[in-house]
Amino acid sequence: MSSPHQTAIVSACLLGVPCRHDGRDKRHEGLLAALSARGLAIVPFCPEVAGGLPIPRAAAFLEGNRVVDADGCDVTAEFEQGAQTALAAARLHGATLAVLKENSPSCGSHTIGTRRGLEPGRGRTAAKLRAAGLEVRGEEGTW
Repeated sequence: MSSPHQTAIVSACLLGVPCRHDGRDKRHEGLLAALSARGLAIVPFCPEVAGGLPIPRAAAFLEGNRVVDADGCDVTAEFEQGAQTALAAARLHGATLAVLKENSPSCGSHTIGTRRGLEPGRGRTAAKLRAAGLEVRGEEGTW
């Protein structure tokens, strides 16, 4: 089956890269194989690391227009830099699809983490990529 997508930006943590705030990954068994079976080239990407945040780091949450970590530090600039770098990578590689880690304040495509828990919304990177015309999906669903 042919896909209209040639290249996909994929959250690196979903591919087994230990880049999450807690230094772990969120490997999604089968995602790489499913995307590859559709003929997609995969570009692993972690916008938080690309924005200059270390591994490990304090968990972060969206609070209105800002991103604040669990220590109370405003990390909005780092999240914005990561989102901009993700968009640049998508353009460089001609990506038309992004498969991102749901619930993340960077990557959540439908659900994001806040101090109150999970809420409907889009993370900074997901919103920027969608606004640029990419199809943005979470890791769950039919592949």
